[in-house]
Amino acid sequence: MKVTKKRLTRSFYENTDVVEIAQRLLGKVICTNINGVISEAIITETEAYSGQNDKACHAHMGKFTKRTATMYEPGGTAYVYLCYGIHHLFNIVTNVKGTADAVLVRGVEPISGIDYMLARRKTSKFKPTVFSGPGKLSKSLGINKGHNGVDMVYSNELYIYDSNIEVQNVIHSTRIGIDYAEEDALLPWRFYISGNKFVSKF
Repeated sequence: MKVTKKRLTRSFYENTDVVEIAQRLLGKVICTNINGVISEAIITETEAYSGQNDKACHAHMGKFTKRTATMYEPGGTAYVYLCYGIHHLFNIVTNVKGTADAVLVRGVEPISGIDYMLARRKTSKFKPTVFSGPGKLSKSLGINKGHNGVDMVYSNELYIYDSNIEVQNVIHSTRIGIDYAEEDALLPWRFYISGNKFVSKF
């Protein structure tokens, strides 16, 4: 498959509808350049989080802390935080500065730099479970807290580009692991590419 690399612009990220952008990110490609090692992976699964009206969002009710401060940056900023003190989770801030919307990337399908991605996961077996899940994909791509706050519109170390990949069918479901969000846990704000094996949960 011939892939054309067109980096996503600020206007793409500043879409005011986080649910829409979570779907539009499917099929886009994450690229990391870690110490000269380039790895690329197609986004296969996402979850939307709204800063204004979503109990599952870290910035719900305007919560502003050292961790959530990055969420208030302009769309296109990387929001990376440590979950359970173990896993780095990669989110993409969307909407305009001060809004605190974000999209969590939950699954990717590697397309280049695969040997390096496997090495970071300490395995030689190329299988979907190595990359599916937000902590696993961050590890495989070399994404960590040092990337928190990176402006992906201009960064050459971490960015996302568009390609000629066409996503035909998208599955909508509830988000994972947010039972604390009460009624908002039922929102169908998780999206994944139908038929793709590189998804954390079907």
